[in-house]
Amino acid sequence: MLLIVGFALCVLAPGCSATDTDIALDAKATLNHRIQSLDLLVFVFLLALTVLTIWLFKHHRVSWLHETGLAVIYGLIVGAIIRYAGTSATLVHMQVEPQGVPTYSDKLPPDTLWFRYPVNQTNGTKPPEGIKTYAYVFRGQVHDVDENEIDLKATFDPEVFFNIILPPIIFYAGYSLKKKYFFRNLGAILTFAIVGTTLSAFLIGGFMYGCVKLMPKYLSSSFTFLDSLYFGALISPTDPLTILAIFNDLRVDVNLYALVLGESVLNDAVAIVLSGAIQNYGEHYSNTGEFETTAFLRSLSDFFSIFLLSLMIGAAMGCLTALMTKFTRVRDFPLLESALFVLMSYSTFLLAEATELTGVVAVLFCGICQAHYTYNNLSEDSRQRTKQIFELLNFLAENFIFSYIGVSMFTFPKHHFDAGFIITAFICAAIGRAVNVYPLSWLLNIKRKPKISTNFQHMLFFAGLRGAMSFALAIRNTVSDERQTMLTATSLIVIFTVVIQGGAANFLLNWLKIPVGVDDETEQLNNYQVHSDVEGGGVNRNKMRLSGGTDTNLDTPVDGTNGSLGGASGGRRRNSHEKAILARIWGNFDTKYMKPLLTHSRPTLLETLPVCCNPIARLLTTTQQLTQDGSEFRRVDSDSDICIDNDTGNGLSQDGSGAAPGVGRRNSLSRMEILEHVQSPVSTRIRLLGFYGKKL
Repeated sequence: MLLIVGFALCVLAPGCSATDTDIALDAKATLNHRIQSLDLLVFVFLLALTVLTIWLFKHHRVSWLHETGLAVIYGLIVGAIIRYAGTSATLVHMQVEPQGVPTYSDKLPPDTLWFRYPVNQTNGTKPPEGIKTYAYVFRGQVHDVDENEIDLKATFDPEVFFNIILPPIIFYAGYSLKKKYFFRNLGAILTFAIVGTTLSAFLIGGFMYGCVKLMPKYLSSSFTFLDSLYFGALISPTDPLTILAIFNDLRVDVNLYALVLGESVLNDAVAIVLSGAIQNYGEHYSNTGEFETTAFLRSLSDFFSIFLLSLMIGAAMGCLTALMTKFTRVRDFPLLESALFVLMSYSTFLLAEATELTGVVAVLFCGICQAHYTYNNLSEDSRQRTKQIFELLNFLAENFIFSYIGVSMFTFPKHHFDAGFIITAFICAAIGRAVNVYPLSWLLNIKRKPKISTNFQHMLFFAGLRGAMSFALAIRNTVSDERQTMLTATSLIVIFTVVIQGGAANFLLNWLKIPVGVDDETEQLNNYQVHSDVEGGGVNRNKMRLSGGTDTNLDTPVDGTNGSLGGASGGRRRNSHEKAILARIWGNFDTKYMKPLLTHSRPTLLETLPVCCNPIARLLTTTQQLTQDGSEFRRVDSDSDICIDNDTGNGLSQDGSGAAPGVGRRNSLSRMEILEHVQSPVSTRIRLLGFYGKKL
């Protein structure tokens, strides 16, 4: 037996060195696996701790701190523990000098380094047994040669945020959007989100550039105007999760809620496209780095083209999913249906990014289209499943990012603290937000009804919290000193606004005397402004006050011109501010063509398209559309109150059945008229019953 073992050792001796190498590499791979598992365990623990604390706060009705603020605070605590109480095993470094003339530039370091390593060369005279080549991936510029293992702990590739964490957050923002109030305030939302965000970005960039030039030379000499504009673009988007959660819990005025939510949803998309346009200006168009008119116009063209093309891709993918679910029987298998829904939604983001567009814009509008069209084609199981899946993913992703912001303040090796820059960034961010809100509100109030009141404007200014999008844009590139300074300032602004501003939201609501406890239906009545005219404790029995402040006789019909519910005027008279004009135009087109094409709604394309298009219309109309009752679709359509309303007098009702606009449709006003009837004196009740008897 000993002879056999000795013979085997002699035969296998030449391969021992290779085996030793494999064992060492396996040990290193195991160590890396343990470190990465520890990283994930830390964040899972943080999320679990946040969830338990949220439950405790809700149980004791604590509303001064939101879960995002909790996640940041817990992240700061855990980051400090990792930094100062963890191990500090020094990493092994080897300095390598390039031979010959480098083929790369200072601005763009090589992606990988190929290190040729001699095998078993014990001295300079003995030739190596072989040459092995190792590839090392570029990590960034080294500032501290004594880096240790802490630099590898609790840090992630920035692309993880853009490709994995951000898509479910942005998609859920579009998928759960309350379109009824969004479209009612569409003009103001677009003004704040597009004009306001762009104006704020350029204003912050200009102020920061002027202030940076007064700072120490090491920063002022390297900080360009484009760097300042990029910082303005990344710090302009808002993420008022804390404010919105409080608004939802306290049932704040729905118009204020819609303005804050709508702006935060769209300005994320605007900010990422704007930052990309600024980068294109510096990288592709400008030769000197200074302002050039031609380069500016090309970047401006990029901004609009990328935004619109990304929007079209998102809408097209949403419509494609709707067609798949309409013309196939995949709904018979709810699991497959839900899987198709999720995959098509995520592929929208990847498709836009792969075609050099913006995935954030694409997935946002994909979510809006999925909610408006595809949702109506899904089975009941898939509806519940998709809502719950994306709500859960959004919750976990948001809290993960805020936890990571706290942890990275101590563990991320690329922070660069400069007190002057940080203070200036706070001041400029506040000025930019003020310019976004107050001047644009004044312009909107010239034509807008109802006006954006002063206390609403103060709340809009205060709701300018920074969050996930600002941090993701800041951490994406941290190679230079300027970008590292931006990251540090952005992280501190996010932490301050989420914890301090978010915590003070309840106090500010009381101080500004903003009404809370407003029910959606009551708010709808307020938009019509229909109520009894009570004067001095008495009731003017013959008058009913409308939104414009004018009085109308109760005996004068509101629906139609002659008192009929389906008169020639086309139904109930609406106030001009009930819906934005763009929403009214789109709602009419959507009711006639888009809904019948992409869902099982009525009227069908056979009824809305010209007679010459009947063969195509029949091909695009399902048997379910032809046989179902129109009320069936209205019952399951969760978002059509505003989007498929039809007030143009074409004789089509909301349910598409072709009935007159006041008949056979879910009308929130009629419910409020019942409330008005119940709360009015007897004589007024009689008049209301006489006029609205058919509706009741």
